[in-house]
Amino acid sequence: MKAVLDACVLYPTVLREVLLGAARAGLYQPLWSARILEEWARAARKLGPAQEALARGEIALARAGFPRAEVAAQPALEARLWLPDPADVHVLAVAVAAGADAIVTFNAQDFPRGDMAAQGLDRLDPDGFLLALDRGTVAAVAEAVRAEAERLSGQPQPIRALMKRAGLPRLGKALAG
Repeated sequence: MKAVLDACVLYPTVLREVLLGAARAGLYQPLWSARILEEWARAARKLGPAQEALARGEIALARAGFPRAEVAAQPALEARLWLPDPADVHVLAVAVAAGADAIVTFNAQDFPRGDMAAQGLDRLDPDGFLLALDRGTVAAVAEAVRAEAERLSGQPQPIRALMKRAGLPRLGKALAG
């Protein structure tokens, strides 16, 4: 499976680590564009220059870890596509150009299922996307992310609460139960 990761699912650290961990485990092939990665960096900039610098370092690591993930811009393709928010058309164009199966995003409003289906794509929220993958592998990835969050924070990080804060409440519930 090939899935475009929208900037909104790359920006939050725990969510990104679970998604990319699942990709590293071979559960799917992640895709993005330079523009999607730049949106991630700009989102981090709102928290200050240090956060932007950190994001740019994480972006460099993501690029190095997934050298085939980045899809070049397709202006001609973008020009023939439509979405309610024109600023998101580039994400759809990346998915179409790469032959992706889905776009993983929290932004359901701007990626209507009908418009996605017309392009042969699914729009999936990250919670549903991860729950549809191999449960054992996703559980191992989530546990590794939880352990690292606990190590970095010096505080207990129960899996259900951590996943809920990351926007993955159903995954957290499934893993805790």
